Amino acid sequence: MASSRIQATVRQLSNTFKKKSRFDIGIASELPPAYKKFWREWKVLKPAAVHFIPQESKWKRDELTGETLPVQNVPLPLKHPVELHEGIWGGEAVIKGFQKRSEQRRRVPHYWVPVLKRTVVRSEVLNTHLSVTVTDRTINLINDHYGFDHYLLKTPACDLVSMLALKLKKQILIELMNGCPRHANNPQKQKEIYEEYKTYLSSYTPEEIEWYGLTWYEALSKVAKQKEAQNKPVPLKNIYRKKLVEKLKASETENKNDATEEISTTTSWLSKMNPFGKKDEA
Repeated sequence: MASSRIQATVRQLSNTFKKKSRFDIGIASELPPAYKKFWREWKVLKPAAVHFIPQESKWKRDELTGETLPVQNVPLPLKHPVELHEGIWGGEAVIKGFQKRSEQRRRVPHYWVPVLKRTVVRSEVLNTHLSVTVTDRTINLINDHYGFDHYLLKTPACDLVSMLALKLKKQILIELMNGCPRHANNPQKQKEIYEEYKTYLSSYTPEEIEWYGLTWYEALSKVAKQKEAQNKPVPLKNIYRKKLVEKLKASETENKNDATEEISTTTSWLSKMNPFGKKDEA
């Protein structure tokens, strides 16, 4: 009995002192599920292995000793500089590590930076050409997906990483949701492009597209603006002006009604005094 009570109290304490997530603090608790879904896709999901080859098995045997050891797929420590968000690197990043340049010397810190190129890509949905900074892997991925738009729409946010790629993906989804209006001059081409890319809209709702590609601070500022618009105070002068206009309108209608009644009474009195008027039939 005592052990069960102790376990119950420990559970209660663990629930009360449970670590809160970033979505449980302050205004972040009012973020919609649409943004939470994007955040999970962007920050929680594990990206595809780019700088190492993961082993699918759980155990491996050492060739020298014959000992069975567990497989540990530990990703390399990566750095995402600010310049990454100005281009599309295809999942690559700056690798942080150590390099031993001589056997007689100690290892020294070293950073491996991907080779960047400036190239031009075409978006069929947006009907435009874009000059972006890419890597060789980005070009290979675009060719493997048979187009720049297919690459952005098929790749999850955790592999795109770049804010430029996420903003372009959001813009492409909005364009598809509106029926590709940039091809309005050519209805046949517009229909072909929409039929080719409309399958990607099934994965997102309009609300999810609206919140897709926003950073944490952009999402919080959007929620704050929505709350401010809902709870925007109305100046008292506007309220009093509205009441005054309503009173004036009401008094004007009352005066009109009184005037019509007076006119009707005078006309009836004059008709009685007129000898040439028609008499009421008994």
